[in-house]
Amino acid sequence: MSKEKTINFTGGRKIALTISILLILISIGSLAFKGLNLGLDFTGGTLIEVAYPESVKPESIRTLLETKGFKDTTVQHFGTSKDIVIRLAPQEGADKSKVIENVMDVLHADNPNAVKIQGANLGAQIGEELREDGGLAMLYALIGILIYVALRFELRFSGGAIFALVHDVVITLGFFSVTQVEFDLTILAAILAIIGYSLNDTIVVFDRIRENFRIFLKQTPERVINISINQTLSRTIVTSLTTLLVLIALFYFGGTIIHGFALAMIVGVVVGTYSSIYIASSSLLMMGVTKEALMPPEKEDDELEQMP
Repeated sequence: MSKEKTINFTGGRKIALTISILLILISIGSLAFKGLNLGLDFTGGTLIEVAYPESVKPESIRTLLETKGFKDTTVQHFGTSKDIVIRLAPQEGADKSKVIENVMDVLHADNPNAVKIQGANLGAQIGEELREDGGLAMLYALIGILIYVALRFELRFSGGAIFALVHDVVITLGFFSVTQVEFDLTILAAILAIIGYSLNDTIVVFDRIRENFRIFLKQTPERVINISINQTLSRTIVTSLTTLLVLIALFYFGGTIIHGFALAMIVGVVVGTYSSIYIASSSLLMMGVTKEALMPPEKEDDELEQMP
C-alpha cells in the first residue's frame, strides 16, 4: 500500500455531519417560516418592454419608478443597452392596462424619446405552473439519479448520492431563504445545474471507492474510503476552483440578468464540493457498505475444470 501522506477525512465525519445537520435544520426552518422571496416569474405580475433611441441605465429607470410609487420593480437590459425590460409586482384589483399606461406616462414625462412600450401579462396561473413544473423537474432529476447510481454501483451508493444531493439542494435553497435574495427562473436553473455538478463529483469519488475496495482487501471501509477521497482530492479541488473563478467573474461582471444564477452556482459549487468529500462518503459508512457487496460475481468454471 502507498506510504503517501493522507488527510483523515473520515475521522472528521462526525463534525462534518453535525455541521450539515445544523445547516439543514436552519434551512428547513427558514423555508418553513420565511419561505423564498419568489420573483415575478413565479408570482405573476406585469412585464413591459421599452426601447430607447440611446443607451440607458436600468438603475435610473428603477429609481424613477420607485419614486412614483411602483415598488418591487425589476429593471434590466434586454438584448442591447437600448432595450429595457420592466417587471412589476402583481397589484390586486389593479387594471393591468391602466398600470402599463401609468408606467408609460412616468417614462414619457422623464424622457419623451421613449420609443416603444409593450405589455405582457405574467398572470398568477402562469406563476403557479412554473412553481409546479420547477418542483417536478427537481423531483424527476433525483429519481433518475437514484436509478442510474443504483444500476451503476449498488443500492447503498445510490442512497449516499441522493442524500448528498438533497443536502446540497436544501442548503442552497436555505441560503436564498435566509438572505431573501429574489428567487427566479435563473436560480431554479442553477439549482438543477448544481444537481448535475455535485453528482459528477460524487460519481468520481464513488468510482475510486469501488476500485479501491477491490484492491485493498485487508483494509477497513473507513481506511479505503479515506484513501479514495485523498486520491481524487486534487481533481475535485482543481475543478471547483476553476469553476468558481468563472462564476465569480459572472457574478461581478455578468450584469443583473445573470447575477442570481451566478450566486446560486457559487453557493452550490462550494456546498457540493464539501458534500462530495464528507457527506457522500460518510453516508456510505452509515449504511454499512462492504467490500463483499462490491466484488464482481465469481464465474462458474466447473465445466472448464473437467476438461482434459
